[in-house]
Amino acid sequence: MTQAPERKRHDEPAASKALLFDYRQAANPVRPGLTDPIPYRSWGPELHQQGPTGILPLDLSAELGVPGPATSPALAAHFIRIEAGEGVRAAAEVTSSLFFVLSGSGVCRVPPADGSSPTDAEIHWQQGDLFVLPAGGTPLLEASSTSVLYWVHDGPLLSYLGVSPSAPRFEPTHYSAAWMQAELEELARQPGSSSSNRVSLLLANRDLPSTRTVTHVLWAMFGIVPAGATQAPHRHQSVALDLIINCQPGVYTLVGTELNSDGSIRNPRRLDWQSGGAFITPPGHWHSHVNESGQPAWLLPIQDAGLHTYLRSLDIRFV
Repeated sequence: MTQAPERKRHDEPAASKALLFDYRQAANPVRPGLTDPIPYRSWGPELHQQGPTGILPLDLSAELGVPGPATSPALAAHFIRIEAGEGVRAAAEVTSSLFFVLSGSGVCRVPPADGSSPTDAEIHWQQGDLFVLPAGGTPLLEASSTSVLYWVHDGPLLSYLGVSPSAPRFEPTHYSAAWMQAELEELARQPGSSSSNRVSLLLANRDLPSTRTVTHVLWAMFGIVPAGATQAPHRHQSVALDLIINCQPGVYTLVGTELNSDGSIRNPRRLDWQSGGAFITPPGHWHSHVNESGQPAWLLPIQDAGLHTYLRSLDIRFV
């Protein structure tokens, strides 16, 4: 590392922060102690199965060296537990919030983004539903029965950029459990699905036709891993925050940075699934889902791939 040349005027304010680096030593600063790599991490369902109403962040900000709470450099994931008859305000400065209902039922009251209406919009939700909200007022989640929701937003990305959202990019959108389940079951019955790399539905929004993603930043996939399936490895440059909706013991993901000559993952890390649990798949890491349980398993990966798709940097690859 070398600083700006001595001949430069160091009393000039615009030069006081200038540095120069040897490209060979600085081109990839992702290393421990500098720009720390995204770690492997899992959270079990015991985190949200009991306790009072509250928001439970899956916070890795200390390991990542970023302001928290943050689960990846761009996204923050949380479990929200709400006792029956109680409510939680999901307050965060974000452009995109995604909620998946692991259990329970209730209503989300969404203030109008521009204050044009005196009444809040309402999204009535039940187990298995998913809904997304744009920038705007703070939503209120009220549970009619004890509920657990998974909440992902892009607050860490805005914090890094030093910006605040100026306008909503899409309208509040609700994906019902019955609709998603019926469509996924129909997809699984189609000829050739059993040999597909993924049997999954990508959630999209009519306001965002070019990226075909659930918001302009977030990407979400409602998928099934059939009993006995071993999915071929694939990778992408977006971080995946994987939520396990339902599974039996014997389902797991193999993750690693390199492949063997036969296309399998070299020296893989095994991440075992638990219903209602979550884990991280770091960007660029090969990963393969395996179901040895004898029963189908359902998952919901959420990524910042809406942003990567817009930037043309997702670089998804399959073995």
